[in-house]
Amino acid sequence: PTGNAETAELELKGTIGKLSGTMNGDRLERAILDQKRVGLVFSGDKMGYKGIVRMSGGLAGERLNGGGVLPDGERFTWSATRSAAHPTPSTPMPAASDESSLPPVSPPGAFGRATPPDSPKHVVVRGATVWTLDEQGKVEDTDILVTDGRIARIGKNLQAPSGAVVVDAVGKHVTPGIIDAHSHTAIQGGINEGSQAVTAEVGIGDVIQSYDIAIYRELAGGVTSANVLHGSANPIGGKNQFIKLRWGSPPEDLKLEGAKPGIKFALGENVKRSNGAGPQTRYPASRMGVEQLIRDRFKAAQDYDRAWTAHNALNDDSGVIPPRRDLELDTLLEILKGERMVHSHSYRQDEILMLIRIADDFGFTIGTFQHVLEGYKVAEAIAKHGAGASTFSDWWGYKFEAFDAIPYNGAIMHNAGVLVTFNSDSNELARRLNTEAAKAVKYGGVSEIEALKFVTLNAAKQFQIDDRVGSLEVGKDADFTIWSGHPLSTYTRCEQTWIEGKKYFDLDEDRKLRAKVLEERALLIQKLLAPEKDEKPEA
Repeated sequence: PTGNAETAELELKGTIGKLSGTMNGDRLERAILDQKRVGLVFSGDKMGYKGIVRMSGGLAGERLNGGGVLPDGERFTWSATRSAAHPTPSTPMPAASDESSLPPVSPPGAFGRATPPDSPKHVVVRGATVWTLDEQGKVEDTDILVTDGRIARIGKNLQAPSGAVVVDAVGKHVTPGIIDAHSHTAIQGGINEGSQAVTAEVGIGDVIQSYDIAIYRELAGGVTSANVLHGSANPIGGKNQFIKLRWGSPPEDLKLEGAKPGIKFALGENVKRSNGAGPQTRYPASRMGVEQLIRDRFKAAQDYDRAWTAHNALNDDSGVIPPRRDLELDTLLEILKGERMVHSHSYRQDEILMLIRIADDFGFTIGTFQHVLEGYKVAEAIAKHGAGASTFSDWWGYKFEAFDAIPYNGAIMHNAGVLVTFNSDSNELARRLNTEAAKAVKYGGVSEIEALKFVTLNAAKQFQIDDRVGSLEVGKDADFTIWSGHPLSTYTRCEQTWIEGKKYFDLDEDRKLRAKVLEERALLIQKLLAPEKDEKPEA
């Protein structure tokens, strides 16, 4: 519609109808034609819609072609040609949903719940292939009985108690809920306190964010628990927090009671700040500085402990002022006393050995080496020390100290006697940890059962919570995932995810929630586009 044409007709494909308008130079109502592109924003009243219609397209010869969005979020295609005006449709179209049709949900926003998940007294899962991961490993055509959020029985043809929720899982597979051993999900305000080299006084537990949409997305990948770690900006970083992905719960309710406390350490390029812009002024700036700093702080913690021991030996009315309380040194003392585990970011073999020697010198055991991409080179030393290893399945080459990584790393450490897990370090990758585990089968010939343990039972053992989660055994929490097929197959989908006998993800329910998300999105867009009261629309 250029030149001297005074009217233009927009023909909307399908059953939507046509819209006519008057040209004013290069403007059609609120349509602007610029460099062969046109955008239209106008009231949908003439089309029988309540709200604002948005359209955009491009000029091709004498025609415009494009797409648009109706007030209710439905999309359509359209084309425009020069013609006479056309009457409006006689049959009114349905109006977009108004705000009152959208109930409050928790968390607020996409995929929030109007009500908490049901908490049935009994749940029976029938006829599945159950990966128990205990001595049985895997059993076919088996039932699981859950009572009060815990596994009560596993066996064939179990009697369903009165009122039990029965889940038909014939032809499906059931595994323990996946545990992500290295996560940064559900953290509010950043994962690093990088202002100084030692920040043992800070804790991730203080900034857990239960509204993080990654929680829901990871439930959709079968994940039920995660070790939420501080970042790797410091040789000695902040304290970690182990959580269950109880989507919709307040932050404190995500925390897993009884999980052994931990702390993030880090070695290598990140902490000596190899890749930052400008001069590196924060100590340490070398690998030898990193080692010396860690040793210095542990010696300071020992001196601090001796000062408190001496003071506590004094008579209460001695009048001697006690040592100044130091939250950083308090945390380091917990490590020395075996009350808090170290989870250390690491890559190179020399630094892995360095931290093992520090731990041996100070009399504690490393909880896990995280990433540990050169762990295969020193697997025997890691196993002898008693540390776990939580690695990537097949990441390498993304920075210099990752150049020697190989996909056989996990299998080699496993064969050497190291307790191995595969982790995500990524909200996105966490949704596919089941297929990450499958890579241990491909690279190194680990059995399917042992490979699945890399993202379930082994993680529970690393964090000393295997009395509660990690395998399907009587008495343990009913944290399990129902898969459409073999859990290590790329063709398999997570259909349901249960935590403590409550269903937090359901594939069928997810489809309905997606429709609700589109409905709410359309409503919010309409509120943004609608003119203020008593304000006339633009010509």
